Amino acid sequence: MTTVRLTVAQALVRFLAAQHTERDGQRHRLIDACWGIFGHGNVAGIGQALVESGQGPGAPLPFHQGRNEQAMVHAAVGFARHRGRLSAQAVTTSIGPGATNLVTGAALATLNRLPVLLLPGDVFATRAPDPVLQQLEVPYAGDLSVNDALRPVSRYFDRVLRPEALIPAALGAARVLADPAETGAVTLALPQDVQTEAHDWPEQFFAERTWRVGRPALEPDVLAAAAEAVRTARRPLVVAGGGVHHSEAEAALRAFADVTGVPVASTQAGKGSLRFDHPCDVGGIGHTGTAVADALARTADLVVGVGTRWTDFTTASGTLFPGAARFVNLNIAAYDGHKMAGLSAVADARAGLEALTGALRGHRVSFDYEAEYTRSKEAWERTVSEAFAPHPPNADARPSQTQVLGALDSVVGDQDVVLNAAGSMPGDLHKLWRTRSPRQYHVEYGYSCMGYEIPAALGVALADPERTVWALVGDGTYLMLPTEIVTAVQEGVPLNVVLVQNHGYASIGGLSEQTGGERFGTAYRYRDRDGGYTGDPLPVDLAANAASLGMEVHRATTCAQLREALAAARASDRPTCVYVETDTEPDVPAPGPEAWWDVAVAETSTRPAARAAREEYERQRAQRRHHL
Repeated sequence: MTTVRLTVAQALVRFLAAQHTERDGQRHRLIDACWGIFGHGNVAGIGQALVESGQGPGAPLPFHQGRNEQAMVHAAVGFARHRGRLSAQAVTTSIGPGATNLVTGAALATLNRLPVLLLPGDVFATRAPDPVLQQLEVPYAGDLSVNDALRPVSRYFDRVLRPEALIPAALGAARVLADPAETGAVTLALPQDVQTEAHDWPEQFFAERTWRVGRPALEPDVLAAAAEAVRTARRPLVVAGGGVHHSEAEAALRAFADVTGVPVASTQAGKGSLRFDHPCDVGGIGHTGTAVADALARTADLVVGVGTRWTDFTTASGTLFPGAARFVNLNIAAYDGHKMAGLSAVADARAGLEALTGALRGHRVSFDYEAEYTRSKEAWERTVSEAFAPHPPNADARPSQTQVLGALDSVVGDQDVVLNAAGSMPGDLHKLWRTRSPRQYHVEYGYSCMGYEIPAALGVALADPERTVWALVGDGTYLMLPTEIVTAVQEGVPLNVVLVQNHGYASIGGLSEQTGGERFGTAYRYRDRDGGYTGDPLPVDLAANAASLGMEVHRATTCAQLREALAAARASDRPTCVYVETDTEPDVPAPGPEAWWDVAVAETSTRPAARAAREEYERQRAQRRHHL
């Protein structure tokens, strides 16, 4: 057997560079690049191996320098989502805080079923220097390190304690990364001494390997049952989830809708599965859904979920769908296929939709049903236009948040990407945004992680440099994780940040008010005499901060100025920030929620606001249905 003598880190880099995925005859690199921040736990191992392999044009594993470990994971996740999970990125860190900073990003990746390879350094396998710098000593278990915090948020975890253990560990990691039903964060914990140990590796370990991503078909009896369920339904509704995008099933969904006339609502992850102006697209569903989609959900007798995992925002905490409604769940993962007591139709979304469309040729929903949702869709479009429009006569007024979206709507091209994750803006986007192309709408609302937007936008821009990318962030999100602006400047990536200043946690402030919390601790203001935060707004200048990090900055105070600033940003060839302070009490507020969301309210309180909130909570909770 021919062998090659390399360190463990050198072998891992060479192995990763040789891994590919293939779907529909198209081949992709499984690991496109490696993000990293170096410390004593990885600098002499993975760091040296990356230098050894070369970092010029055509490098086996290109390297991106990050500023924050969590942000590096977000960037890798944004990249993987935009690449349809067929290509991912790795993230390497030192031990200690570098490793624990990965946990939030790993949870986000796993929850959203998005692949990312985490390579944290670890304490010495030999434990010769014990404790080493940054080592957490666990008195009851000498074999634990902080990397074990990554176990519950990883789809695959292994600690490589011996050089020869890398072979099964690396193969296991690649298998999970490439599996659409199993993917998520994958962690290979790498003790710093093992990274630098040499070993004689079989050459076959480094051979080009292609992991085939298939399109599992529906079983014939399941297909027949699903088709019969649609044929016999009077008021069917499709709920499109993120699996539609991951499978590139948008055209198949459009063909299904064209043939059957069944209306299509979408989750946050599934929005854009149909263009906003397709006759069957009824918009977002659930707590942040449109009036038309939620009204249809309340009267649906059949709900076909495609690639959705049925979160509480989609089901309105179990209050949205009739208790008698039947469910068909077309999903690549059996775990999600069995939810809502539905018919589990385990298959690839595209393959399943194509088969179901073929089985339903000649069938179409009733004319009355189609006319009903068409009228409702037209009425909702008028609501969107009203929310987006500047409102005279006060042309000097600050724009509302929905007017910010309206201004952006007037500037973006069909192929632009609009990215958001947390606060009140995901709700407004889900209800109002007019999605023009499958990859345009990128809202991470599975983990709803503040700080995701800027690094994920960087990842999207790296995944598809031809697109214009917009990261929409509030002041709260910006203050949490603006670090990768520096990376975008360093790499010359012309992403755009729309920075909305509303002086605090506006979304949670509203939720606090609704649940009896009286907006406590949600405003960015000076303390008042009673110790609360109701004084003047803090004198922070986030636009100046963005400029200090290297961005081109445009300030806007009116709707007209905002449109000009957005157009200038889109035309720029460098990282650009559009800064706007919004009107928190606009003349035309955003449309309110069309469905409930269960956030528990204090059962007993001396404060009237909390008592009133509890009464409303009890009223809403009584409407919950269990689908058994």
